[in-house]
Amino acid sequence: MSTLPLNTVDPVDMRSQTAQLSIRNVAKVFPGKKDLFSKLTGKTRRDFVAIQDINLDIEPNTFVSIIGPSGCGKSTLLNMIAGLSPISSGEILLNGAPITGPGPDRGMVFQNYALMPWMTVEENLRFAVETVDPKISAKKRDRILKEHIQLVGLTGAERKHPHELSGGMRQRVGIARALAINPQMLLMDEPFGALDALTRGFLQDEIERIWEQQRKTVIMITHSIEEALLLSDRIVMMTRGPAARIDEILEVPFPR
Repeated sequence: MSTLPLNTVDPVDMRSQTAQLSIRNVAKVFPGKKDLFSKLTGKTRRDFVAIQDINLDIEPNTFVSIIGPSGCGKSTLLNMIAGLSPISSGEILLNGAPITGPGPDRGMVFQNYALMPWMTVEENLRFAVETVDPKISAKKRDRILKEHIQLVGLTGAERKHPHELSGGMRQRVGIARALAINPQMLLMDEPFGALDALTRGFLQDEIERIWEQQRKTVIMITHSIEEALLLSDRIVMMTRGPAARIDEILEVPFPR
């Protein structure tokens, strides 16, 4: 395949003693199911191997983008890091401890926003904060809500519901909600994929600004090499699926 003028790294050689996140020989297999096809033919569909032999270390405070063709398992890998999908084999370690499910150390931003439609902007954030810390004081909670609504530029929209917001504003709510629980790591699954070009560019600038302020570790799924180059320290390129693997890891050699 053609390569960019970037520094490439062999994924297997990227073993770090200081990694915040370590992915070791991870595979995801979706078992075959008995369905109408099975009843008609008497055959069970075969297991589907989405990804296999994934090895990756991610250092603290870095911005890593994962790119690859549609259907190569990018979102599947992110969901396993988030603890939303079980690992078929291998292990994913966060600070040396296996990930076995979702946790407040990882904040997730979804492509489809995943907001509670009956809740206001403020209530969506409050729900997340109180779920993580049910005993939080009202004073501390309100301070966190105000800070994060202000962080994403939604001051004045606190009492609006999702249907009253544009796509870009909804995604800013999703970003604020993920950050309000103060995670170690921000996971973003194609956060700008459903947005128009102008809104996408604006939110890319916002994410860069927020990352510069907070320096949290970020893992972002994207189809756009331009977006990955704009925002990332490292770019993880995956092969085409099924049984997708990491093809190359590119170190971005220039500052943002």
